[in-house]
Amino acid sequence: MSYSTADSLPRVTLDDVRGAQKMLMGVARVTAMEGSRHLSQLVGAPVHLKCENLQRTGSFKLRGAYVRIAGLLPEERAAGVVAASAGNHAQGVALASALLGVHATVFMPKGAPLPKISATREYGADVRLHGMVVDETLAAAQEYADRTGAVFIHPFDHPDIIAGQGTVGLEILEQCPEVRTIVVGIGGGGLAAGIATAVKVLRPKVRIVGVQAEGAAAYPPSLAAGRPVAIESPATMADGIKVGRPGDVPFGIIRELVDEVRTVSEDQLSAALLLCLERAKLVVEPAGASPVAALLGGPGAFEGPVVAVLSGGNVDPVLMQRVLRHGMTAQGRYLAVRLRLTDRPGALATLLGVLSVVDANVLDVSHVRTDPRLGLTEAEVELHLETKGPEHCAEVGQALREAGYTVMN
Repeated sequence: MSYSTADSLPRVTLDDVRGAQKMLMGVARVTAMEGSRHLSQLVGAPVHLKCENLQRTGSFKLRGAYVRIAGLLPEERAAGVVAASAGNHAQGVALASALLGVHATVFMPKGAPLPKISATREYGADVRLHGMVVDETLAAAQEYADRTGAVFIHPFDHPDIIAGQGTVGLEILEQCPEVRTIVVGIGGGGLAAGIATAVKVLRPKVRIVGVQAEGAAAYPPSLAAGRPVAIESPATMADGIKVGRPGDVPFGIIRELVDEVRTVSEDQLSAALLLCLERAKLVVEPAGASPVAALLGGPGAFEGPVVAVLSGGNVDPVLMQRVLRHGMTAQGRYLAVRLRLTDRPGALATLLGVLSVVDANVLDVSHVRTDPRLGLTEAEVELHLETKGPEHCAEVGQALREAGYTVMN
């Protein structure tokens, strides 16, 4: 969806958000807000987590999808709806449609995680796999809408979607009236725009900070240009915010009302996901952890009390495994070491004994004897170790050197 000029953009008001809140009563959960002692100590002020990962369908997307579909005319509902999504929007549209008695067709990429495909089908949608990337899936959904008359439900670029997502902002003000900063992830911009619409009218001094992944940060160049600008080949593990171009409607709101847009690295996203799991006992997807990643990356930049919006928890188990390992590596809790030793019986056992003394857990051992770089009696060993952090890594290295081993890069 696109609009010819900024003047033609539909407006979203506080009354729209309040109307959406009434519409969502009994449909969307008023999600919990949990304090985080660890993040509070890091930031030096109270930090609260708004747990949209515990929303029905596992993300905030149900809010906007329900409001959008509920607002359709009877003849539009009869024609059905169609959406394109790799996960969260798909599930939101599927459940909203089921609750409202509307037939939903959802196009998903062929590589979408199986748990997300299964969940979307279980909510009652007709799932069609098309394309390998979301752009191809989106084109297929729009072609289907043109051909069948089904109403296309955009994931972020519609005022009803934004009004629905804005109900998160109303809940934040009710649950934490003293809030000074709200940190929220940005993909296309629907959630941030909705929260800003609600909060800035009621509490104009509250600072709103948007967060994007470095590899999919379309908003900084767009804000600099004064208009939505597409970036080529957005790349990030945080698929929930991997959007190549801001939506026209949310961009106008974010440009006017959001105070700052920051970016975070993949290492910071991994560390944030791990922190949510270990310290808050919350399963959060990388996009949902992006506000926590921003706090980890610049804790002194946020005036408290701070509310970080955990936008979703629909993470593929395979991705979770990879991200957790990446996060532990970023925190210095995995260590890879490569060294040479004399190729004789018991040499490896002696090496493992050294590691046992310093309490390093061996995850994997690779033993090479036939490399031409090695001497006749030499073997090269690469070990992957689980450690307790950077200080423990240094202790392991020191123990190996004191035992006479030369650790190679």
